[in-house]
Amino acid sequence: MLEFVEGPLWYTALAIFLVGTCWRLAGTLLLGRKRVPDPARGSPAIGALHSMVAYMLPRGPFFDRPKVLFVFLAGYAFHLGLFTLLLFGGPHVTFIKEHLLGVGWTPLPRWGFIIIAEISFLGLLMLWVRRAVDPVTRTISRIDDHVAAGLTMLVMLTGCFALGEQSDAMRTLHMFSVDVWLIYFPFGSLIHTFTWIFTRGFTGALFAKRGIRT
Repeated sequence: MLEFVEGPLWYTALAIFLVGTCWRLAGTLLLGRKRVPDPARGSPAIGALHSMVAYMLPRGPFFDRPKVLFVFLAGYAFHLGLFTLLLFGGPHVTFIKEHLLGVGWTPLPRWGFIIIAEISFLGLLMLWVRRAVDPVTRTISRIDDHVAAGLTMLVMLTGCFALGEQSDAMRTLHMFSVDVWLIYFPFGSLIHTFTWIFTRGFTGALFAKRGIRT
């Protein structure tokens, strides 16, 4: 079973992930929009770049609002932590070398992996709980948002259990959850991993062309 989830199922899931993601991104780029005949009052390119960079940090007055600060801290703890684990976790570096690139790099020490995993897991849990209890986010949330969060949490949880690399059963369960996560990725809200660049850039470019500073 381990050979199957790390072999045929893994490559099938990876192919679906790549093709599905490219399809979604191409669809987003090809949607197009109506051209505005008015002359540009600002640079759309600069506006897009400003929007993508500036909104990675909340504006100063928002730091006085506990809810905004909570989302900011939890969101960065989860996303940066998960990104670090994916690229620098010891088992991941080995897997990337053996199954993808053929080369590796210096991984995190075991204690660093555990600390970052705990921070990332806590950030995801805090965001998911807020999505369930906050009246606004609960209203605008879809089933897909909860499925995406649940699958991500399952991948992280099984990954922590498999960290010791002493149980083939836990490694199999982790890889199976990763395969399912990859297959689901292009068809749900997880695709925002890539589309946020286009949405923020488009908004910034549109406002800049109208002469509005975001």
